[in-house]
Amino acid sequence: MGLGRAGAELHLPALARARASVRQLFDDRPVVACDPRRPLAELPGVTVVGSLAEAAALLDPGDAVAHVCTPPAVRAEVVAELAERGFRNVVVEKPLAADTDDLARVIRLRRRHGLRVAVAEPWLTSVLAERLVGLVRGGSMGEPRSVSMELNKPRFRRTLSVPDQSTAFDVELPHGVGLALRLAGSARVTHAAGFDLVVDDVVVPRMGGARIGLRHNSGVRTEISSDLTSPVRERRITVEFERGSAVGHFAVSDEDDHAQLTVLVNGHRAHEIMRDDAMTEWVIRAYRLFHGSGDQHARGFAFATDVVQLLSVAKNICAEPVVPAARGESTPGRVAARLR
Repeated sequence: MGLGRAGAELHLPALARARASVRQLFDDRPVVACDPRRPLAELPGVTVVGSLAEAAALLDPGDAVAHVCTPPAVRAEVVAELAERGFRNVVVEKPLAADTDDLARVIRLRRRHGLRVAVAEPWLTSVLAERLVGLVRGGSMGEPRSVSMELNKPRFRRTLSVPDQSTAFDVELPHGVGLALRLAGSARVTHAAGFDLVVDDVVVPRMGGARIGLRHNSGVRTEISSDLTSPVRERRITVEFERGSAVGHFAVSDEDDHAQLTVLVNGHRAHEIMRDDAMTEWVIRAYRLFHGSGDQHARGFAFATDVVQLLSVAKNICAEPVVPAARGESTPGRVAARLR
């Protein structure tokens, strides 16, 4: 469901790669896709239909996996229709919901219909994330002290051409918050900020960028920023330890599948380049769980709800109007933040 960038350019290609590499997880019938908001188009290996009713008629909903790739504000509505038509295995693009109200709806749907819901969190299955988790748990660099992430990319065309109710907190930050929780454990929001996207006379509220600060129960502090007006792409994470640091770079788009990691410890520097097709790996793991017995998605679902709750707190902090910044103004002047 949904043939925008997430559906057509991320989920469908990753699903095709997963089907080619682990054939026993999938049957050989074409994928069925629909998006009532967009004109029907031909996609290789995909049967495109105009409604969910048509899609349900072409397959057995009880055995199928439905990928929900619609904007966050309408995901609860789509999940509800899927459940009513008999679908039980559901993949939801991140974030799971736009706010805590929609999250509550999804939680009720999951319980009422016995849904098995997997939220697309490819960074958590990436090779780079596994390396970072290993450094944190290994102890060779001492305890982690802080985590910082810069998740920047230009997003003008998509924001201006497909307006919806999303904010910058729904784009890159779900990746960052999820990874921070995996590395440093449970957390609360300490501060947040956001700014509008401004192009000439056009203003798109809350889509210029965002920032969130977390304090973890472990004592680690995390700072995540995302600039959607940046002229360059960057997905960088830095973990500071007692005796060194680790700097990782995730792949910045679907055009490449390599990540990099630089570790500095006791004066020694080690650099590694690794193939990291995180989205395909995530799809394979999710489908393996769908083949399993019982609700093996419960832990992942609970984790995804934690991410939504933290992002919702951050959005509420940024509810007051933000004055757009002049081009070239420094980042602190471009945002309005309120400490908690």
